[in-house]
Amino acid sequence: MHSLLRRLSLAAALLVAPAAGAQPADPQPQYPSTPMPVAVLQGLDKITARIYTFEAPVDQTIGFGTLKVTVRVCRKRPPEYPPESAAYLEIVEQRPEQQASALFNGWMFASSPGLNPLEHPVYDVWVIDCKTSSGGASGGRQ
Repeated sequence: MHSLLRRLSLAAALLVAPAAGAQPADPQPQYPSTPMPVAVLQGLDKITARIYTFEAPVDQTIGFGTLKVTVRVCRKRPPEYPPESAAYLEIVEQRPEQQASALFNGWMFASSPGLNPLEHPVYDVWVIDCKTSSGGASGGRQ
């Protein structure tokens, strides 16, 4: 129960979005973590019931259906600590001939995808891992 309250208070503190153009503040880690240049994400298309695994380099926007996902920070704990990867994501929806609308702006944690989820009727996106480079996994599943 105490662990759940600690996670919820951390999530509440992380829900505050950074000022426009500012880098997101890192969560106050209980354990040290290392910034990584690539986030491994999974996405679910609820219409086709297909799950896609894709890599998103930090500060580059990638597309998933009508969503545009930008990873601002991806951090991973060293192997000697309990496993955890977290990424700060900005997700907008861009439908043809419509104005882009912001859907999500905040931290997602690989160990707790339901803690701070993207809420969308067609797509789900969650963090799997953070890696040092594209291609080979860095301690996570792919």
